[in-house]
Amino acid sequence: MPNRTVFFVSDGTGITAETFGNSIMAQFPAKHRHIRRPFIDSQEKAEQVVREINQLAMQEGQRPIVFLTLAKNDVRDLLCAQCNALVLDMFRTFVEPIEVELGVKSNHRVGRFSDVAKSQEYHDRIEAINFSLAHDDGQSARNLAEADVILVGVSRCGKTPTSLYLAMQHGIKAANCPLIPEDFERDSLPSMLKPHKRKCFGLTIDADRLSQIRNERRPGSKYAALENCRAEINEAERIMKREGIAWLSSTHKSIEEIATTILRDIRPDRLIY
Repeated sequence: MPNRTVFFVSDGTGITAETFGNSIMAQFPAKHRHIRRPFIDSQEKAEQVVREINQLAMQEGQRPIVFLTLAKNDVRDLLCAQCNALVLDMFRTFVEPIEVELGVKSNHRVGRFSDVAKSQEYHDRIEAINFSLAHDDGQSARNLAEADVILVGVSRCGKTPTSLYLAMQHGIKAANCPLIPEDFERDSLPSMLKPHKRKCFGLTIDADRLSQIRNERRPGSKYAALENCRAEINEAERIMKREGIAWLSSTHKSIEEIATTILRDIRPDRLIY
């Protein structure tokens, strides 16, 4: 199957169109070229995008695929009518049938927040991001009681990106703390974690993958050596098992999958909103 150019066109940030579009395109075995065109909120801007799409269609000899999240009818109609592309309009596909089902018109607003200054959810996400940054890599024990979850595991197993994703996407106050050789010598969790053990969730990783990641940071070091990685992982898993801390392997899981598992196990209430 030949690769295609995929456009994500929105009158907002384009994140909604891109997230949905990527989920769909991931079902097909090809590496497509992605182009995001955000803030297309006028006919003039829409005409520019149409020209770009049609020019690519002519150059490549095949139609691009276009995912749209456009609230304005005139802008949306222009793109749908004039693009030489497969146009997938999320409003007409999803919003309009729901309008019929509910018997009300939608507010024709794209994105999660109409006015961030008035959004408690947005405020909570910012607070969670600040919390996660302040409590990254065990750098602070202050206010750990406020944490929704504390990720533990060996260095470079994926704790920081998972913490930030939980904060940014779900408004979760996620701290993270590494398990280091000193903890293995004491055969104990770090003292800062002991009062909050019920909030802990562990990440582990395949030793070969961990060695590869660490070698990118400190090539040829003991820190990155395969045997050292294997020993640290074994010790970390032993401590987590003894302390009754649930864990999963980040080796073959995306951050989104890890975060959803953590929410399910630690904060199932956050799956309902």
